[in-house]
Amino acid sequence: MTAAAQQTATETPTPTEPWPALWALCIGFFMILVDTTIVTVATPAIIEDLQAGVNEVVWVTSAYLLAYAVPVLITGRLGDRFGPKNLYLVGLTVFTLASLACGLTTTIEGLIAARVAQGLGASMMTPQTMAVITRIFPIERRGSAMALWGATAGVATLVGPILGGVLVDSLGWEWIFFVNVPVGVVAFALAWRLVPRLDTNDHRFDWLGVALSGAGMFLLVFGIQEGEQYDWSTITGPITVWSLIIAGLVVMGLFVLWQARNRQEPLVPLSLFRDRNFSVSNLAITTVSFAFTAMGFPLMLWAQLVRGYSPTQAGLLLAPMAITSILAAPVAGRLTDKVHPRVLTLAGFAGLAASLLLLALVLAPDTPLWQLIAVFALVGLGSSFLWGPLATTANRNLPPQRAGAGSGVYNATRQVGAVLGSAAIAVLIDARLAANGLTFSPTEASGGSSLPAQVAGPFTDAMSQALLLLPFVLVLGLVAVLFFERPQHFAPAPAAEPAAAAGH
Repeated sequence: MTAAAQQTATETPTPTEPWPALWALCIGFFMILVDTTIVTVATPAIIEDLQAGVNEVVWVTSAYLLAYAVPVLITGRLGDRFGPKNLYLVGLTVFTLASLACGLTTTIEGLIAARVAQGLGASMMTPQTMAVITRIFPIERRGSAMALWGATAGVATLVGPILGGVLVDSLGWEWIFFVNVPVGVVAFALAWRLVPRLDTNDHRFDWLGVALSGAGMFLLVFGIQEGEQYDWSTITGPITVWSLIIAGLVVMGLFVLWQARNRQEPLVPLSLFRDRNFSVSNLAITTVSFAFTAMGFPLMLWAQLVRGYSPTQAGLLLAPMAITSILAAPVAGRLTDKVHPRVLTLAGFAGLAASLLLLALVLAPDTPLWQLIAVFALVGLGSSFLWGPLATTANRNLPPQRAGAGSGVYNATRQVGAVLGSAAIAVLIDARLAANGLTFSPTEASGGSSLPAQVAGPFTDAMSQALLLLPFVLVLGLVAVLFFERPQHFAPAPAAEPAAAAGH
């Protein structure tokens, strides 16, 4: 058999209609992303039922995000090595079983441990979705496909609290996890049937890089999130909050140094960042993920404890975000293949930052409902021009053989933003409650009954002050996207000029 014949025999044909495969993947992807925010609306119920503190319940989300973020750097490579379909199915199985464990636990420690297992399953699944899109869609249709992927991420982030509220009210907080079991079974069957098997590539695995990135992230997040609890001082013996944070920064520095020196196959190929659009997209999505993860905690606490909303009512506050995001996402997807990414993302960041600033300013115990609805609609509109366009622009210029590495890095940075947002907002909530002369105990956590009037005002002030962090973080993303350049496929070369000159 000739070399050409061997190559033909080993190649997996691209499906003539790749959309069914993408829809099958998006079901599982939607489920794991819903679980990044679904806990926020259940926070008061979990605090009351498991007799936990706010910071402990924030760890229910942070543990999931950490376990999601760190392995995702290598699970993209594992997908290249063993096949993205195979790794996706394994991850989906782990995630579904861990969801069952989350619902069955009776302690906050057990819930956190089960959430770690959930995060590991999610980390196996996510990079495979982007890698499959890159490999089965032709470049001229990839923008629309990535727009669906990005819209799934955005809508899932917004739908989580709504779905969580309905489940907590009707069945109990455990059902925000039990619901994943039947969905996971359906997602497995569809992916098994519809997702094609793609060619695999051998990889060397950078286990030292995994260890350094994991240790660095844990030290940073633990130091930031627990700082307020230990008064930014001694934790135990010689270990202080600041020593953990500094150690985390040092270890992350060693990780970057090792990636630069590793000549075999680094966990994060720094050469990816030579593509300016990839670098800019990674920084920008970090700020978006930070903002959306952080937003839910103060907002859901305020809605249930100040306004006396039930979990369902609190979650439905975010319905305008989901609706406008769903309606605008197809428009953003079509424009992504036609308009310079700088234009779309600048509009998205400006709208999102302005609407979150407005939310922080209008938040009061007696804020009219129509004002909240209008602001949340603007939040959804702004986000729809960020999730899809950023994902598309990040990977558009990457060759298919770098799809696994590129999607792994992009999803890792997105999750790093979520982890930092979760940790930072926990610190800020604690700090602003203390500054406003308030403490928080599990007995105050039940939704459906308002705090006393003399407490509701200071509590609202603390939540609105915490929310002010988000627009300032988004300004970093806005500045970043100013540096987008025109994607390569946007500019066909003029006949009289070299093709390479046309991409700028």
